[in-house]
Amino acid sequence: MTQSPLSCPCGSQRPLAECCQPIHQNPSLANHPEQLMRSRYSAHVLGLVDYVVATYHPSCEAEQHREAIAESVNSQWLGLEVINSEIATETEGFVEFKAFYQDGDEQYCLHERSRFIKEAVNNQLQWFYIDGEYPGPSNSEEHRAAVEKHKPTSAVSDKIGRNDPCPCGSGKKYKKCCG
Repeated sequence: MTQSPLSCPCGSQRPLAECCQPIHQNPSLANHPEQLMRSRYSAHVLGLVDYVVATYHPSCEAEQHREAIAESVNSQWLGLEVINSEIATETEGFVEFKAFYQDGDEQYCLHERSRFIKEAVNNQLQWFYIDGEYPGPSNSEEHRAAVEKHKPTSAVSDKIGRNDPCPCGSGKKYKKCCG
């Protein structure tokens, strides 16, 4: 899924300058959680670690995890598929998506239902990513396959990324479970 240099990496088929780039410059321009999620995906493709860190909800203390976030950003991102997005309340929204990436010779799919919170920052309302869960029962074939692909091959625990499915099979991200 190669994008032309002018096409936005989020898959909207719009030019980057008219899609995610303005939100990268001012996150409060995202009027819907899907816009923020797409801009965060584009930031991963473009290597914008500062933006990804800044759009985590402050309670996530993302600055303390900058190195792990940078490692995730520096993956080879292949494409994005938005499955569903909704604003549940005035201050909470959800986006279910699949993000495809490559690590070495293996291709992976990060399937997540992300939760976003809207809060005032400097007198402007802004959406923030707060957390996410992996859809479906934790014993599904897809989940077990994702867990198997992400299990460390040695006793070194840093092979599990903070956004990877938790190897315990809970269906939650590693950072929100055993991490």
